[in-house]
Amino acid sequence: MNASRTSNHSAGRLTRRRFLQTLSGGALAATYASPLRAFGLDPQAAEPGVAYKLRPDEEAFLDQLERRGCSFFWEHGSAVSGQVLDRAHAAGPETRRLASIAATGFGLTALCIADWRRYLPHDEILKRVRATMRFHWEKLPHNHGFFYHFSDIDTGVPANRTELSPIDTSLLLCGILTCRAYFRDAEIHDLAGKIYERVDWPWMLNGGKTFAMAWHRDSGFETHRWDTYSEEMMMYLLGIGSPTHPIDPSCWDAFARPQVDYEGLHYISNAAPLFTHQYSQAWYDFRHKRDAYADYFANSVIATLAHKRFCLDMPNYYSEDYWGITASDYVKGYTAWGGPPARGPIDGTVVPAAAAGSLPFLPKDCLHVLMAMKAKYGDKAWGRYGFVDAFNPRLPWYDTDVLGIDQGISVIMAENLRSGKVWSIFMQNPEAQAAMQRCGFIAV
Repeated sequence: MNASRTSNHSAGRLTRRRFLQTLSGGALAATYASPLRAFGLDPQAAEPGVAYKLRPDEEAFLDQLERRGCSFFWEHGSAVSGQVLDRAHAAGPETRRLASIAATGFGLTALCIADWRRYLPHDEILKRVRATMRFHWEKLPHNHGFFYHFSDIDTGVPANRTELSPIDTSLLLCGILTCRAYFRDAEIHDLAGKIYERVDWPWMLNGGKTFAMAWHRDSGFETHRWDTYSEEMMMYLLGIGSPTHPIDPSCWDAFARPQVDYEGLHYISNAAPLFTHQYSQAWYDFRHKRDAYADYFANSVIATLAHKRFCLDMPNYYSEDYWGITASDYVKGYTAWGGPPARGPIDGTVVPAAAAGSLPFLPKDCLHVLMAMKAKYGDKAWGRYGFVDAFNPRLPWYDTDVLGIDQGISVIMAENLRSGKVWSIFMQNPEAQAAMQRCGFIAV
């Protein structure tokens, strides 16, 4: 799981990657063929501009969510390095210096959206993206092209004990390749290609068919692997599509695809938070296609519906106007939680990025809950950058932070619902198209 989140507490930091280590290994791959219609869902229901027509108030809400989210990445991105803070105060001013390469990848994509929507001046965005590409090509420490998870926002010096992270490098690369396809700029195009082509994907396999979870300066490769369905799909597709250091397409078949059955909803999943169904699909367009195992877009629709039902099955906590849990802050720090099956200390806290990250999958339901929460909880839950990371009115507790990756998935999926723009940009990269072909995807 993505390790780009950090706890408010310096000791005992829990990351998504560490959480996944308790889940990885052993599960057998299973096929998925249940059509959405079997559950009373329209397979086209999430395609923007076709079956779901945004009302003017919904369009205005999404525009505000995106505009405020893009402001986070602009204000908390370094003009020197282009790196983005892992987290920042929801009210604005920030003195922390810990940047995350995953947040930077989301931020680069957000800058494309900000340019497309004219939220920020084009010349200033172009200057920032160029600086980001130069820094990541020339100065940011790497090993075999993979970057360290956390570093100082201006110098790029890796944080103490931080790992070389293939999943967070992949999130960064998705942002880099989005910029390469979007900006008609020779320097951006050249450096983005060089950064991607430098990555030695076979090295991270460490002699196996699935990627090592991470590499550490003092101990080398971790024994745990990315061997079970999660947000890892982008990592395998980037490796299979690499024009310089590719991995064999058979690696796509090597990770397990376990099935979950919740109240008659059958889908591929992991005992993990909802974000695992969102991250790869922020960039790779899985609509109207499938491989030998699944229609992954339909799979994420069902996973989101199951998650909503899971929340509503706890009526003391959740309702149609208040639901959604994914890995996030909570009153005691940070936790990886959600379901089904239930994970973590569920206490009635809600995480807006859970619904926001699934906007293209279940638009009517996700828009309803997000707009209802904004209307009811107002300035306590919604501020300079949009929603705070998490909140629990029953305690009462409202997070004072926002997290880069939660802002990122919310902004990108809002735009994908509105226009499909991130999908259409990213899929212009020939490596993305080639990877899906090599993995056996066909139109459905």
